[in-house]
Amino acid sequence: MRIRASVALVTGALALTALAAPTAQAADPSAGLAAKVTSFASVSPKDDSTGDTKISNVVVNGGKAVVLGSTTKKSFTLTFTASDDSGIDWAFALLWHGSTFEKSDNGALPDEGDKAKCTVVDSTTVSCKETFTVDAKYDLLNTNAGAWKVWVVAQAKDTDYVQKDNAKSFSLQRASKLTADATPEPVKKGKTLTVKGRLTRANWDTNKDAGYSGQSVKLQFRKKGSSAYTTVKTVKTDSKGNLKTTVKASVDGYYRYSFAGTSTTPAVNAAGDFVQVKK
Repeated sequence: MRIRASVALVTGALALTALAAPTAQAADPSAGLAAKVTSFASVSPKDDSTGDTKISNVVVNGGKAVVLGSTTKKSFTLTFTASDDSGIDWAFALLWHGSTFEKSDNGALPDEGDKAKCTVVDSTTVSCKETFTVDAKYDLLNTNAGAWKVWVVAQAKDTDYVQKDNAKSFSLQRASKLTADATPEPVKKGKTLTVKGRLTRANWDTNKDAGYSGQSVKLQFRKKGSSAYTTVKTVKTDSKGNLKTTVKASVDGYYRYSFAGTSTTPAVNAAGDFVQVKK
């Protein structure tokens, strides 16, 4: 896969450079990605800096989780601010997943190449932006869902620099879907309604949606004319993500299932299913 291969090369180069150059050196801004990243590698690619260069305001996807379906290809942005009293020469960031940067199992390089697009704010500060494109069909496995991190480096015009291996964390999640169907419709007051549904989420291994088993999902009701749902009970999905429960019909209104989400899967609400109650 393109992304995993790219980050594997960067990580490998970091390790090799650590043996050849145990102390950080100033990077040549005209050099390629490997040279720029590896020029800051010491014994391990941990946080490192010299001088007063700073990185702040790191934001991925506008602060929202990046959610991809089974075959979704999505582009999103990373923005950050870099500053130094002498001004910033260049900056660069990449995304990674894993327990540590050295042991990352996946990652993403920016569409812009080996240097972020930075706009001068004033004599000391720049505002930088990168775009990342991730294709679930080719770049992701289910084990890659969850917390990702931002590796970022900036170099000042006087060769001061700062490097952070975890400047920001963000969530990359498997898209979820939820349905609800209440029967019979219409129903007599006091009679039993059966509400069925299914919770599914993207499967990046097979590139098909699959049932999300063993999850707690709330059955909610909204009375006709009201704008707010209230929780009736909590139901768990079966091995295929199916939901089924019963309630007593009382008044006209809408039934839906509501899933709060997990670290790997976003929250989702089913569309409300209207049921008319006859006296």
